[in-house]
Amino acid sequence: MKKTFKSKTLYKAARSFIPGGVNSPVRAFKAVGSTPFFISRAKGSKIYDVDGNSYIDYVLSWGPMILGHAHPKVVQAIKKAAEKGTSYGAPTPLETELARLLLTIYPSMSMVRMVNSGTEATMSAIRVARGFTGRDKIIKFEGCYHGHADGLLVRAGSGATTFGVPDSPGVPASYARNTITIPFNDITAAKRIVEKEWRSIACVILEPVVGNIGCVLPKPSFLETLRTITKKSGIVLIFDEVMTGFRVALGGAQHYYGIRPDMTCLGKVIGGGLPVGAYGGRKDIMSSVSPEGPVYQAGTLSGNPLAMTAGITTINELLKKRTYNTLEKNSSHLEEGLVDAARKAGVRTRFYRAGSMFCTYFTDQDVFDYTSAKTADTKKFARFFKGMLEKGVNLAPSQFEAGFMSLAHTSSDIDKSIEAAYETLKKL
Repeated sequence: MKKTFKSKTLYKAARSFIPGGVNSPVRAFKAVGSTPFFISRAKGSKIYDVDGNSYIDYVLSWGPMILGHAHPKVVQAIKKAAEKGTSYGAPTPLETELARLLLTIYPSMSMVRMVNSGTEATMSAIRVARGFTGRDKIIKFEGCYHGHADGLLVRAGSGATTFGVPDSPGVPASYARNTITIPFNDITAAKRIVEKEWRSIACVILEPVVGNIGCVLPKPSFLETLRTITKKSGIVLIFDEVMTGFRVALGGAQHYYGIRPDMTCLGKVIGGGLPVGAYGGRKDIMSSVSPEGPVYQAGTLSGNPLAMTAGITTINELLKKRTYNTLEKNSSHLEEGLVDAARKAGVRTRFYRAGSMFCTYFTDQDVFDYTSAKTADTKKFARFFKGMLEKGVNLAPSQFEAGFMSLAHTSSDIDKSIEAAYETLKKL
C-alpha cells in the first residue's frame, strides 16, 4: 500500500480554508470515493506526491503538459521572463508573436484575443457572437463543458431537444432559457431547432470531440452538416478547442476533420501550463471587439509575459519535425495495450481516442453522446482507478474525463501502464 498520511493531513487542513478542500471540484476524488493526493513536484511523465510516491501521469494538468512536466526549455524561458517582470498591464511583443503563431496554425482565425482561461475564452466568444449577430440565444450540446459561465452551466430538461434549465444554484432561470441544449451527434435535432429558431440564435458552440464526458467522437458528417446549416442561417459556429487544440492534431479537431468554424476557443496548451486562454475568428466578427468595436471584453493579466513566453516556447517545440508522429506512436501503443488488456481480463470496455486524448469506458455499448456515456459502470471505474493508482499510474479521477499522452512518456512508461491495467482489470 502506498503511503498517504501527509496527503490526508493536508486535505483535512485544506477543508478548513477552501470549499471541499480543493480549488476545482473534480480534484476532490468524490467520483471515485476517495481522497486526493497532494503533489509536491512533477518532471517529464511523472508526478510525485508529498508522501514520496511517484506516478506515471496521464492527467497532465488536464491536457496542457503535452511536452511533459517541467520541460527544460519551457522552465528556462519562464525563468528569464520572470526576471524582467511578471505583469505590466501593457502590450508586449510576446503577445503579437504568440498570436502570429496561432493564426498560422489555425487559419480559420484572422484575429485572436488573449484571455486568462478557457472559461473566459468561451464566455467572451459567445458575447462577441451575440454582439455581431444581434441575437440572444445559443445552442450547446449535452456533455460539452465550456467552463463555468452562467449561460453554459445548463443541462437538458425532459425532452431530447429543450431550452436549458440551470444546472447550478446561482444561475438565473431567465438567463439559462437563452441556452438551447441538444444531444451531441444528433444532427436531426440540430436541424429542427435551427429551422425553427434561427432568427434568434447567435451561435452554436461545441467541443468537436467531447472531452468532458470522456472522449466522444463526432459521427461521420455531423460536423460537416452542422457547418452547413449554421452558415446558411447566419449562425456563428464556435469550436471550443480548449481541450482538443493541439491534441487531436497540431491544428486541432478543425484541421483533422477539415471543418472551418467561424470562431475558435483555445487554452491550456497555448500557455505551456500557465493560466491562459484565447478566442479568435473571422476578421469581420473579431472587429466587433473593443476597442475596435462595441463588444466589451478586458483583462489586466491577459497576455501576461510569463504565459506568452511559455506558450511560444511550447508551440515552437510542437512545430518540430516528427513531434506528432511520436505522439501518435505513443498514443497508439497505449490504446492497443489497454484494449488487449481488457480483452484478456474478460472485462467489457469501449476505448476511444482522438490524437493524444483518450478514454476507456466500462460499458459494452457504443458511446456517442452523453446518454450513452452514462451507461458506463462508474463503480467499476472507481475500482480500476484505485488499482491503477496503487500500481503507480495516475488517471483522471472520474469515468467521464479524458486522459492525455505526452512526448515525455517512454515505451517503458506505457508498457508498465498496460501491465498495471491488466493486473487491475483481472481483479475487477
